[in-house]
Amino acid sequence: MPTLAIDIGGGTIKMLVLSPEGEAVSDSLSEPTPRPATPDALFALIRDMADTLPPHRRVSVGFPGVVKEGVALNAPNLGNELWDRVPLAGRLAQTLERPVRAVNDVDLQGLGVVRGRGVELVLTLGTGVGTALFTGGALVSNLELGHHPFRDGKTYEDLLRDTELKRIGPTEWTTRVIAALEQLAPIFNYDLLHLGGGNVLNLKAELPPDTRIFTLAEAMRGALALWSD
Repeated sequence: MPTLAIDIGGGTIKMLVLSPEGEAVSDSLSEPTPRPATPDALFALIRDMADTLPPHRRVSVGFPGVVKEGVALNAPNLGNELWDRVPLAGRLAQTLERPVRAVNDVDLQGLGVVRGRGVELVLTLGTGVGTALFTGGALVSNLELGHHPFRDGKTYEDLLRDTELKRIGPTEWTTRVIAALEQLAPIFNYDLLHLGGGNVLNLKAELPPDTRIFTLAEAMRGALALWSD
């Protein structure tokens, strides 16, 4: 059963079709996220993108906000006022005429990269900062660590987001990332940290030995795990 995997980001929407074995059967397709990112505009773009891809019978969606039972409760980088209790999975199922499951974007990516042993933290650095936590392969849903205070009254996302990288440059930004990792390690005592997102390529320092970099292609396999039941 081919699966359409969709990653909705603050800056871009990415999607591709995966085989039942998790192999890509299409090139990755990417388009800028509409501005303003209203549900109608977002769903219309997703429909148009999906129509250009190979046939698929179900859809997995990663969304940049809290998602409970397929309903989006917020979306800090899309506009919280636009995404208050939007039935994300239901609306997309109607739009695409296929069954849809939707979760937080980093939760979905984590399902594709974790190894299922011990405590694993997933951290993404992109438009904002995303996090997911797994224990023994089981997901702790909707961990919004990016919005937790980091230092000087500012959150992790305030200090590590893409606009800050562009403002201060990769060297200073890397220093902040390393400081964030040093603070997170004794809080979660994780066995492995999975680090992803488009801005990991801008890191200018050696990472701790319990840290690995992952790609979006690897993370998108979480679209299959979302249907594993």
